[in-house]
Amino acid sequence: MKRNLLIFGFALALAGLAVFQNDRIERKTSVSAAGRPELKVESPVPAFTLKGLDGGEYQVGGVRDKPLMVNFWASWCGPCREEAPALKQVYDRYKGQFDLYAVNVTRGDELEAVRRFVNQAQFSFPVLLDTSGEAADAYRLLFVPTSFLIDRQGRLKEVIHVLPPDQLEDKIKRLIAS
Repeated sequence: MKRNLLIFGFALALAGLAVFQNDRIERKTSVSAAGRPELKVESPVPAFTLKGLDGGEYQVGGVRDKPLMVNFWASWCGPCREEAPALKQVYDRYKGQFDLYAVNVTRGDELEAVRRFVNQAQFSFPVLLDTSGEAADAYRLLFVPTSFLIDRQGRLKEVIHVLPPDQLEDKIKRLIAS
């Protein structure tokens, strides 16, 4: 009987600890999320500068010559692999009319795997490395792939995920026309 009470007490203490930890994590998450501005369509996007695989520096945010698609992805992501041919196709077709930055969420990826993915997919657009996760955090990234369509004035037009190639092309044509 004493043993059962001891086990019950221990289980109760563990449950209490779990509830406390969960509550603490939720409060911490809501505070940090509240500290970042919400991304809204037609609002300016958060600015960031990242290094590319090619060694160059790339900026997002503010006025640009061409509209921009910022695609967050990872080499271990199955849907990212599915999406890669459509990204390459639409970029090759419209590359003079819009920019495409593929932002690798490097914090959860390995650089060699990133290079392999880029070579296999034959990306000809800039691949940026978000090594600290700051860009992903600023854009409130929940999962990959996620793309942000940004007009020439640096305003968010739309957030999209994996689309069939024809639908992706329609979105890019509308972005170019905006």
